[in-house]
Amino acid sequence: MNGEFLMNAIEWPAQQLKFRRPAEFEPHAKTWMAWPHRQDLYGAGLSAMQRAYADVAQAIARFEPVSMVVHPGHSNDAHALLGKGIDVVEMPIDDCWIRDSGPTFLKLADGSLGGVSWRFNAWGRKHEPYDQDNALAERILAREDALALRSFLYCEGGSLTTDGEGTLIATETSLLHSNRNPGVSKAWVEKELIRMLGLEKVVWLPGDPLDLETDGHVDGMCCFVRPGVVMFEYNPDPADLHGRILADNLAALRSQTDARGRSFEVIPIPEAYDVEATSDVFARSYINFAIANGGIVMPTFGRPSGEEAMAAVARAFPDRRIVTVDVGAVVPAGGAIHCITQEQPL
Repeated sequence: MNGEFLMNAIEWPAQQLKFRRPAEFEPHAKTWMAWPHRQDLYGAGLSAMQRAYADVAQAIARFEPVSMVVHPGHSNDAHALLGKGIDVVEMPIDDCWIRDSGPTFLKLADGSLGGVSWRFNAWGRKHEPYDQDNALAERILAREDALALRSFLYCEGGSLTTDGEGTLIATETSLLHSNRNPGVSKAWVEKELIRMLGLEKVVWLPGDPLDLETDGHVDGMCCFVRPGVVMFEYNPDPADLHGRILADNLAALRSQTDARGRSFEVIPIPEAYDVEATSDVFARSYINFAIANGGIVMPTFGRPSGEEAMAAVARAFPDRRIVTVDVGAVVPAGGAIHCITQEQPL
């Protein structure tokens, strides 16, 4: 990392602004998505992936507006599948995982909109090019007339879950990975997260070293339901290696408290343990859902574990309507519904 850049970033006067990162369960103005268009990345599966993205967009649009970023030259194809009611926004993009490449939105004390533009290198240079995705956050913030705060951290939105009251949960395997922020200490990363998101405390989980795509994003294992309450994935098979990793992360969470000194109440939700993975980066996660105004849009795989997962989500969010979307064409690429959406707070 360039030392001069680091010092300039630290000296930037974020501490003189008053802002916070709203929780995902707070009201939204809209949800952002990004249209898949790369034949070289997704091959024969691209058409099915696009249909799944359209299904997710239409499901979320039952609850709140959706803006779909579409790479120039692909708007006609997007419109044909999206139908009416979805706002299509042409911007250059490399890929379609807007949770990670888009802005992390903030609300300023005066009620105006802001957002963090993290540095983005496609999960540690796993896919190229990524320069347009690295520029996407600031383009969206400019379009929304929102204040853009630039960070020196390589970070993705899937690495973060917040309670709206100053607590962040993050994983060490992603944010501290050498392919993101080599030479930057855990203390520096924590300080930057607090500075950029208006936080009081970072709760660190060990993460998932088996995740070959995101290096163990937190949105593949847990999310906030409300302050002090977290949904957490589990695997019922005691011999399952990923299940043991989830259990270790849950133990780490239970050993800590949030910014208000509360121990975490945990609502368990199964992962898709009875779904066969069809790739090395298959996202076997139900918790990778999108929270919308009055609704939850969650993955379905047509397996019995899905009924258990829906029951858990209904317990966690009794005032929201659950809509399921088949994401079988998306998850082999390493993510699910949360990964392909980014909420903009009201």
